[in-house]
Amino acid sequence: MTPPSARAAHRLNVLWLQSGGCGGCTMSLLCCRTGDVLGTLREAGVDLLWHPALSEESGPEALEVLRACAEGRTRVDVLCLEGAVLRGPNGTGRFHVLAGTGEPMMAWVSRLAARAGHVVAIGTCAAYGGMTSAGDNPTDACGLQYEGETPGGLLGAGWRDADGLPVVNVAGCPPHPAWMVETLAALAAGAFGAADLDPLGRPRSFADELVHHGCPRNEYYEFKASAGRPSDLGCLMENMGCKATQAHGDCNTRLWNGSGSCLRGGFACIDCTAPSFEEPGHAFAVTPKIAGIPMALPIDMPKAWFVALAALSKSATPRRVRENATADHVVVPPGIRVSGRK
Repeated sequence: MTPPSARAAHRLNVLWLQSGGCGGCTMSLLCCRTGDVLGTLREAGVDLLWHPALSEESGPEALEVLRACAEGRTRVDVLCLEGAVLRGPNGTGRFHVLAGTGEPMMAWVSRLAARAGHVVAIGTCAAYGGMTSAGDNPTDACGLQYEGETPGGLLGAGWRDADGLPVVNVAGCPPHPAWMVETLAALAAGAFGAADLDPLGRPRSFADELVHHGCPRNEYYEFKASAGRPSDLGCLMENMGCKATQAHGDCNTRLWNGSGSCLRGGFACIDCTAPSFEEPGHAFAVTPKIAGIPMALPIDMPKAWFVALAALSKSATPRRVRENATADHVVVPPGIRVSGRK
């Protein structure tokens, strides 16, 4: 993390809005391991000005909070947006009007972003468009500073906050609760700068790891012992669409609710922290191949190396690993070696 800045001299006022999305990011936030996410944020120096699901204010009271922020009467240190910005129809934004105001949500977001010290996209929809922008995208959904992989979005590629930061993209569908909490805590401490973001604007605290790290199926991956159906124990990369070797996130080393992850639940990683993950060009549970070789190979690995490694690994696969890979339970237990004997 970067050294603390002068911005840490006061508590962090956070305004949280929800736009075009499912609300799953907030549901994830509520699963913060402490069990008291608001108390955790307060202890980290974060004060929540308003959240549509967690705050008591509603109706005219909530609108007064938003107007005070937009007019500069209340300081907004961080504007958090959950869900994609809906710009349709025809750029009017009137597919999503903020109740009681008659104004499109995208107009409110633009106005508040201009007042905020920092802007944080909560989830892949707010970051890049996400599931809300999938298919024909009739609502013209986009992220705050991206449209899929293309910089732009609502605020534009060149937008920067007062400290020179772009939108902070806490991506994920949904993001891990700790990713959200620790990002806000780092901002409150003045310990977050441009060097803490990866090239897609994601906090490096989670984006510098791959989902593959800590995967419970790594032994099967090493021997290229692959599952053939969802209930099998084997590696899901070769046949079942798993992108854990390409996906950025510490999902298997910082477990969800202290014990879970997609792969631990038997589901392939679909790379939900990445732009355009919602449009892979194939079914999520299918691995596209050319001549039997997966088209998308592990990050940083040349194809020739992968082919050679896979052939060698498969030739050395122990019977235990090979048979367990295509079963839904352990059918061949590990051998027993008495300590001290070779």
